[in-house]
Amino acid sequence: MADKSDERERVTALDLAEAELSPANAAYFDKCREKLGFVPNVLTAYAHDMAKLDAFAGMYNDLMLAPSGLSKLEREMIAVAVSAENRCFYCLTAHGAAVRQLSGNPVLGEMLVMNYRAADLPLRQRRMLDFAVKVTLHPAEIEEVDRQLLREAGLSEKDIWDVAAVAAFFNMSNRMASAVDMRPNPEYHAQAR
Repeated sequence: MADKSDERERVTALDLAEAELSPANAAYFDKCREKLGFVPNVLTAYAHDMAKLDAFAGMYNDLMLAPSGLSKLEREMIAVAVSAENRCFYCLTAHGAAVRQLSGNPVLGEMLVMNYRAADLPLRQRRMLDFAVKVTLHPAEIEEVDRQLLREAGLSEKDIWDVAAVAAFFNMSNRMASAVDMRPNPEYHAQAR
């Protein structure tokens, strides 16, 4: 039986040695420690291969932090709605914390983790999450009417792209996290409660 302290420190079920961080990634990890107080385990998990870490972090930072017609909160909401459908423990924990923090509303964060349909959301956000969930569960069934509903709710063509891109990224991330049993940092559990 594993020691409890070993269980807390484990990032994934795979025994992959961390590669030597490139100077850019070492600076990125330092920035995480400075801003968050820790390095997210998802980054630690990818740190066995600098090319994979660079690709993951580059796409994540572009989708979640770069300028967009979607707010940072809306992008985190998409991450949570998609992760709820995929039952991704890592992403529900990490991005649920982000929703709580960005919204200032711990109840909203929990509702989105459990079932976004129970939340009293503006039409724009409700349609955005409906679309992200359809991308997750039934991508082959998306039709022009689905995009038109987003336009009618005030989303631009670029916004629709961004909703789809964030949903697609988290579908990939959820599958990787589940496949390797990625564990969230303990700090996420207590944030913004």
